[in-house]
Amino acid sequence: MAKTVSLPNTVYDDLVSVSKELAAIAGKPISLSMAVHLLTAVYRAHLSEPCARDAFRQRLASSDIMSPEEFEKALDKPSPKLAPKRKRKKE
Repeated sequence: MAKTVSLPNTVYDDLVSVSKELAAIAGKPISLSMAVHLLTAVYRAHLSEPCARDAFRQRLASSDIMSPEEFEKALDKPSPKLAPKRKRKKE
């Protein structure tokens, strides 16, 4: 049975982007749920290696992680649009 998940807009946009990238690599459509499944599989495969798991554990333990509420508030704020970079003319 399918479940509904609420994601901050930024996370949803990233997931859509990853899904498109995976579809381009696979040469066939990849749904959002397929993308989540593949990302989970990659995560599990990566952390099945003891060195990778230890490094990831140390990185998480030493990082300043926001609470779930802070995370959602931070990601749902509209990010300021950056002005496009202008190309310099070669002299």
